[in-house]
Amino acid sequence: MVKIEVNGTQLAYDEAGSGSPVVLLHAGIADRRMWRGQLPALAARHRVIAPDLRGYGDSELPPAPFAHHDDVIGLLDALGIAQAALVGCSFGGRVAVDTALAYPERVSALALLGAPVSGHEWTEETERLWNELVGDVDPEDFAATAQGEVRFWVVGPTREPADVDPELIRFAVELDRRALAAEQALSAVEVGELDPPAVDRLGELRMPVLAGTGADDVADLRRLADRIAAEAPRGVRLPDVPDAAHLLPLERPEPVNAALLDFLP
Repeated sequence: MVKIEVNGTQLAYDEAGSGSPVVLLHAGIADRRMWRGQLPALAARHRVIAPDLRGYGDSELPPAPFAHHDDVIGLLDALGIAQAALVGCSFGGRVAVDTALAYPERVSALALLGAPVSGHEWTEETERLWNELVGDVDPEDFAATAQGEVRFWVVGPTREPADVDPELIRFAVELDRRALAAEQALSAVEVGELDPPAVDRLGELRMPVLAGTGADDVADLRRLADRIAAEAPRGVRLPDVPDAAHLLPLERPEPVNAALLDFLP
């Protein structure tokens, strides 16, 4: 792990390999450790950088306004990288899309895994599933909240916990408990949003775009992956990866790595 000055804060990141740059942007229920299966595989061909977004993991959170997509470009600037491919899972995919729309000349390709986009609203179906599987949880109880979020996102609505590797569940809960503390801290800071948001601007994504999900992820995100691939002019829909939910790169690294190595420039 290395730290570097970016836009007035210290961002932590892991780096491996050489070649065309690739930045891995983690989910909101995780941190850079979720990419442990991708870093060595992609480093065979690429310079791979996996940062903790501001406030998450080992990155700092000064009490000043900022935007995650500005930090991604600040990181590229600090590392002397003119252009990079962005790979984002979940919230990291949202940040990747916002970055590509705000700074299109800096992004060579986008790979989006279980990614929402800014401006997207969850359907009543997803909200109903959340209430059925998680219910009311005290947001101050990080342990209980992490268990509920992992049940919803990592196990997924179409599987039972017994269907999933217990080590994956244990690690996901560990990641999420730390991420929940980050989210609480971020709630006290002004975080800038892309304006206008991305949901109605997918046709502006002129770079190659790969969109995919786990087959056991929520239906909203599978439909959104369809939409991203259809509306981005150079969009490609990765077939749903079986026996995987929202943290697709962590749960099924082999097919994800194969798809990324085939796709990335």
